[in-house]
Amino acid sequence: MKEQFPIYDICAISEFKRDDILISRFAPYLQSHKNLALPHKHTFYHMVLFTEGGGTHAVDFTNFPVRPYQIYFMVPRQAHSWSFEGHVDGYIINFSVPFFQSFLLKPDYLDDFQFFDGTTDHAVINIPEGLQQQVKHLFEAIIHESETNERLGLDMVKALMLQIFILISRISVNSSPKGNVNYNQTLLRGFQKLIEQNFANLKLPKDYAELLYITPNHLNAICKDMLGASAGEVIRNRVILETKRLLINLDLSITQIAYNLNFADNSYFTKFFKKYTGQTPEEFRKNTLNNTHHDDVSYK
Repeated sequence: MKEQFPIYDICAISEFKRDDILISRFAPYLQSHKNLALPHKHTFYHMVLFTEGGGTHAVDFTNFPVRPYQIYFMVPRQAHSWSFEGHVDGYIINFSVPFFQSFLLKPDYLDDFQFFDGTTDHAVINIPEGLQQQVKHLFEAIIHESETNERLGLDMVKALMLQIFILISRISVNSSPKGNVNYNQTLLRGFQKLIEQNFANLKLPKDYAELLYITPNHLNAICKDMLGASAGEVIRNRVILETKRLLINLDLSITQIAYNLNFADNSYFTKFFKKYTGQTPEEFRKNTLNNTHHDDVSYK
């Protein structure tokens, strides 16, 4: 029987009391989950601060070296894996999509933070030395709140987490001013959200430009200016990423994946994937799974 590709929710991977949030020091969390052997996805937001250790971790098939005082963020549905060297420690917080929605008047507040936009390049941030102890202190305060039963403890956890988000956003946001740049950033974020909702059905820039009430040329210019890629490339890269995520689900055949992504036939799907990755879908699946077992990687 084919192995089911794992997609975890918070209560499925912990013995913690609440379904909406998991808070832990990293070393005991890692010790408890040695049994996870393949890349997988979460249904929740995932945040890790490393304070000790080395090795690599991967977010959506992009590898990053593990460094002390590196923090990374993941949104639901991203594929994720770890391969550590030696003792690793830090902090981990997993929290559900609705966790902040009842706390803030703006339910999509997290969308304002670049590191929660689902883009791999924004997900991993090395904290400058001057901020490391401040961020660590906030994580320690969250651990304390999770271990005690103080009044409004969960609200305090949320307030401390928001402080972390704001501090980290100040590291990662560049200081280019106003006006047209901010307007273009809003359009770009709208484009990225629309891609998330429609990439399987809408694959042409003109379709998204129409939804944004701008011309395809304007959309293309924004993407090239802010991302260094055309609008068509941004759409195509999202389709390829989803293909890779689906390919590590061993219960899905190549034909099913092509159908799910609205490709006309298997042959065109295979040519499309090989053109932009250098591998057929079958080769990518085989190489990814072989590398996993060969390297004896522990995945979370």
